[in-house]
Amino acid sequence: MRILTINPGSTSTKIAVYDDLKPVLVQTIRHTVAELAQFPQINDQFEFRKNLVIEAIRDNDMPLQFDAVVGRGGLLKPIPGGVYEVNDVMLKELEHPMRKHACNLGCRIAYDIASGIPGCRALTADPGVVDELDDVARVTGSPIMPRITTWHALNQRAIGRRFAAEYGKGRKYRDMNLVICHLGGGISIGAHRKGRCIDVNNALDGEGPFSPERAGTLPSGALIDLCYSNRYTIDELKKRISGKAGLSAHLGTTDVAEIVKSIEKGDKKAELVLNAMIYQISKSVGGAAVALYGKVDAILLTGGIAYSDYVTSRIRERVRFLAPVYIYPGEDEMLALAMNGIGVLKGEVTAKEYK
Repeated sequence: MRILTINPGSTSTKIAVYDDLKPVLVQTIRHTVAELAQFPQINDQFEFRKNLVIEAIRDNDMPLQFDAVVGRGGLLKPIPGGVYEVNDVMLKELEHPMRKHACNLGCRIAYDIASGIPGCRALTADPGVVDELDDVARVTGSPIMPRITTWHALNQRAIGRRFAAEYGKGRKYRDMNLVICHLGGGISIGAHRKGRCIDVNNALDGEGPFSPERAGTLPSGALIDLCYSNRYTIDELKKRISGKAGLSAHLGTTDVAEIVKSIEKGDKKAELVLNAMIYQISKSVGGAAVALYGKVDAILLTGGIAYSDYVTSRIRERVRFLAPVYIYPGEDEMLALAMNGIGVLKGEVTAKEYK
């Protein structure tokens, strides 16, 4: 089986081609600020990114022939986890999404490429809107604002399965209780109970620890005052929550390695801010453990920031009393997309219908 996987991010589009689960092409197509500035909206980048994907495949002397094209899922309405066939209902919603992110282009590009290949299927798996919360986790102090989830479902599940395969001693992901932390530009921390993520923060626009570019949970009263201060437009305020927020707002950079270098040179402000982020991550891990009644088999740290020993060692120091801590730097999203596609093609997984 030959699978093409597509993962659009804010400044790049990652692609990979697999023969079964053997990668034969892995490439990150970078997009400069100037290139993207010509498009008023993210959806306007569709043809630009799709053409770059096709060009990259042809530049590597590969035929445009695949059994399935699997795109990273977009910000649709809340849905259960699993693999979904990309259909007209999904495409229509993604043309006018309620929340904006480059991942909204993944399914659209996958469908467009697959539709030109006889017998090729367009799929998506575990998008960021996967919602398996326990009912008690949905309720907030305001009935008009229930909790929703936007998180790194694809990578968290992939890391959970990988951990189970390596250390489960015969147990699978669906047999374990795990706290999984994706530490990237956004940070999501999930309580996984027997294969379901029963509680996780909204990592996109306003909950949990702050991150390199997200504000996380903010004081609501102060936020309301700021909204009516006439100091910022609505778009500027949204960027203060996601984009120009977190480490970026405090320190002018999202590069954790560079921040650590500054700390080593004696930068006390950088030390305070980074340690505050680590503190908030650790508190959220504790909260996830409570959701699991303290019965946690392991705490898994993944994502790009997990390459930083400064960060992971300090999180481990705070939370290891809860459960053993394992580090999985980077992400397994491309392989996870391929595995889900192969599962459908081989009949091991049934693709769901998005309605």
